[in-house]
Order: sequence, then C-alpha cells, then structure tokens
Amino acid sequence: MNRNDLRRVDLNLLIVFETLMHERSVTRAAEKLFLGQPAISAALARLRSLFDDPLFVRTGRSMEPTARANEIFALLSPALDSISTAVSRATDFDPATSNQVFRIGLSDDVEFALLPPLLRRLRAEAPGVVLVVRRANYLLMPGLLASGEISVGVGYTEELPANAKRKVLRRSKPKLLRADSVPGAISLDDFCARPHALVSFAGDLTGFIDEELEKLERKRRVVLAVPQFNGLGTLLAGTDIVATVPDYTAAALTAAGGLRAEDLPLPSRTFELHMAWRGAQDNDPAERWLRSRIQMFCGDPDSLN
Repeated sequence: MNRNDLRRVDLNLLIVFETLMHERSVTRAAEKLFLGQPAISAALARLRSLFDDPLFVRTGRSMEPTARANEIFALLSPALDSISTAVSRATDFDPATSNQVFRIGLSDDVEFALLPPLLRRLRAEAPGVVLVVRRANYLLMPGLLASGEISVGVGYTEELPANAKRKVLRRSKPKLLRADSVPGAISLDDFCARPHALVSFAGDLTGFIDEELEKLERKRRVVLAVPQFNGLGTLLAGTDIVATVPDYTAAALTAAGGLRAEDLPLPSRTFELHMAWRGAQDNDPAERWLRSRIQMFCGDPDSLN
C-alpha cells in the first residue's frame, strides 16, 4: 500500500481496532468510545475486510486476537502515538483559561499525602481544569495507561506498557508510626512484640517488613489490615498498635496531631516512587504542564534534575 492508498482508510477504524485490542470485548469497546455496539460491530466488519483477516476469535466471553491482529497492533500502536503527538504539538495550552479534563492514576498513599498540595497549585494556576483521579497501584497502572483511561500515573510501578515513559519522582524511606506516649524510640524487641497495622490494597497480612525481619530471624504480629491510609491515625489512637508507612505519608499523618513518627529499628531499603505516562502524550503541551506540576509537588528536589 502506498501513501495514496491511505485515503481509503478511516482513522476511526484504527482507533476502534486499538480499543478492541485493549478491551477484547465489543461491549466494553463501545462503552470506552461512547458508541453503540452495532457501530463497533460494523467497524470490526470493515476492519476484517481491510486486513483480510478475522482479527478476533471469540473464546468464551472474550475475543482473542489472531496472530495477524497482534502483528498489526505492534506496528499500529506506535504509529497512532506519533499521529497523536504530531497533532498535540500544534495545540497551545493556557492553564489560566483552559477547561481541559485530566485523568490521572494515583496510589492510595500518593492520593492521601501528596495530592492536596498538588491540587492547591492546580487550582491556583488553572481554575477551569477538571481533575479525575483513579485509584491505581502497581497491578492496575499498566492497564489504565494502556487503555488510555489515565494519561499519567504516580505510584510504585513494575511492568508498564511498551510505549509508556517513566521517571523517578522520589526515593522514600519507611517510617514507624505510633500513637502511644511511651518515651524513647522503639527497640527491635519492642517492634516485634507490638501489634501492627498494615495498609494493603489486596488485604494481605504480610509486606516488605516481614521480609526484612525474616533476614534477622524475627517476626511481627499484624492485627489490622486496612485498604487505605486515610483514617489510619484515628485507628491507631488510644492503642499500642504501630504501623510502617512511607515517609511522606508519615509527615501528612503526624501533621494532624496525635501521632509521632520515627525511624525503624531495623535496616530497610528505600523505595522509588514513579511518575509514568503515555508515550502518545509525551509532547502534549497540556500534559507536559501537568507532569511538571506533579514533579514539583509530588517529587523531591532530586527529581527536578
């Protein structure tokens, strides 16, 4: 196919194809694109004719892509990213007058501790913009970025979509939170003897602290697991329960009073908090502005280099 042949290709068909590759469902693709299911089905029929391939084969409740579909997707996704970038570069962005909707993903600790100052800055610079926050951990972040449900995410990340970009925002160390009035720092023996609270999205009763304790042939006892940091201070109040949280979360929780934070009585590694974003929007002026503000208000000074 030469460039002239591209005139018979509807770009909207390619967007439908990309969405079907992500969603593996006509129903979900229709919802994502704000179209009716018949429109998606008709687009799929045209795509099959265009590429002379079934593209998707129904397996149970899912639509599995054919080998040809995977081959097309590998070539098409970067191309659509390039088109999106080319278009976005021609668009000016003025935060003072913009009413753009930004969709971002934040882990719970970031939403609780770092979103408030970021939001204040966004409201001061861009009072007309809308911010939609999705809860995103390392398991959810890749899918949200790949599907375009968010343009940027902040959290602890592992695997990301191939076209995503990532930057270290800060390196945090865990802190020990306590609400009791016993003077002095907690010893390792006290730490192991105390009841512990754990913030766990999945409801786990173990975490990285247990791995560190195992190296020392020690154990702790978790008596409370909650899914989010908000309210942790109230739960610890009046008890001898302790909790281990990121240093920036500890700062936000202790600022409200009733809690104090201290270093852990055992060695612990640092953790990298990442900002990840869609490669297609790397040069979008609005997204670049948003990422710069996230870096300023969620990152540490080292991340500005």
